Amino acid sequence: METADLRPAIRLAAMDLLARREHSRTELLQKLGRRFEDRETIAEVLDGLAQDKLQSDSRYAESFARQRVLRGHGPLRLRQEMRQKGIPDDDASVALESLDVDWEQLAREVCQKKFGFGAPADFREKARRQRFLQYRGFSADQIAACLPW
Repeated sequence: METADLRPAIRLAAMDLLARREHSRTELLQKLGRRFEDRETIAEVLDGLAQDKLQSDSRYAESFARQRVLRGHGPLRLRQEMRQKGIPDDDASVALESLDVDWEQLAREVCQKKFGFGAPADFREKARRQRFLQYRGFSADQIAACLPW
């Protein structure tokens, strides 16, 4: 197939992916790159989709951040995952700021859901809880605010 013939097929494949959920530009490049060899044409089609406001990294970042907060993930993990998905740092920052989340309260809720309401029995248990919250993407200040002593 010639490049001109591929554009409608690439656009249709991209629209099929976007109909299921939001995707970042990087994700679409990867997924479409498995089906179509001409990366330049894929990039042109994605530019057209972005221009038509059918694909937006900022919209994807907001949706992604909301989903991850509902799962109990902290801001550090969210930012890292967005980088891995190819979201620009400024879009990630705007998405995180738009959430209006009390990160310390979220860390407290995540910790209580996993470990219950009691205080850690000893230093080893406290360290275990700290590691868990750190893995979830909470900062040292947020962890300290939710763990007693």
